[in-house]
Amino acid sequence: MNLALTDGVALGCVMRIVVTPSLALGAARQAVEDVLRAIDAACSRFRMDSEIAQINIAPEVEHKVSPLLALALGVALDAARRTDGAVDPTVGGAVRLLGYDRDFDLLPPAGQPIRLRPSRVPGWQSLRFDARRRLIWLPRGVEVDLGATAKALAADLAAEAALAAGSAGVLVSLGGDIAVRGQAPPCGWQIQVCEDSGAPIADGEEAITIAAGGLATSSTTVRRWRRGELELHHIIDPSNGLPAGGRWRTVTVAAHSCVAANTASTEAIVRGDGAVTSLRAARLPARLVDREGSIVRLGGWPARALRSA
Repeated sequence: MNLALTDGVALGCVMRIVVTPSLALGAARQAVEDVLRAIDAACSRFRMDSEIAQINIAPEVEHKVSPLLALALGVALDAARRTDGAVDPTVGGAVRLLGYDRDFDLLPPAGQPIRLRPSRVPGWQSLRFDARRRLIWLPRGVEVDLGATAKALAADLAAEAALAAGSAGVLVSLGGDIAVRGQAPPCGWQIQVCEDSGAPIADGEEAITIAAGGLATSSTTVRRWRRGELELHHIIDPSNGLPAGGRWRTVTVAAHSCVAANTASTEAIVRGDGAVTSLRAARLPARLVDREGSIVRLGGWPARALRSA
């Protein structure tokens, strides 16, 4: 099958687009970039002109949102409901207090000491959102952060847009969030599985093959920074507003969509020991890496397979 790929940077992470046939690559990339620009304008908490940033600085006011932001909010709230609040969009204030207040590439790797104070986040139930009328209201003190689901949604939407632009088959990777649509290569889409989504593709690395849906990796090992003696990461436990400190350092999940995979992988990091039970109940293929590097494979995730040339 005639494949073509292109790489770049988008939404603060490495982007990769793979399409078939190769002649569709130009139109696919344009379609993907259009989606990502729209997602950034709607959902970025690092742009003061984004829709969500404007809502965060104007609480206790009813805001009419765009169809795209309404979709992203609906996805985030659905993830919160499905995970019983383990994946919660009201962690924005907690993330900001930990120092993650700009694109990660611009974040100082080290800074002044801070004092961690455990405090439950306000909770997704504190938001008033009317999906039909596209209206949202935030109480004072609540900051919405759509990062846990918006990037995965962007991957799903971008893959669908690339397919509509003329691709027969497409893979879109945004950091650890991957969506595939259309006709897969004869042996499926082969994806290298590792903690750092920006790592070079290399023969001999562990890989998995998927034909449809999405794959997502959540990890506490990559996006890290220091404040004084504290080393922090970006996955927040909503029960205490602090970086999740459970058993797993990396979780990769395959599901029917990138959003579903990302929701499950993020929930697993937050749940810790409870992740095995929840993933088994959901019957999702998953690969979990604990803090010592031991690997647990669930739901039919294959035994270690190496990437071939």
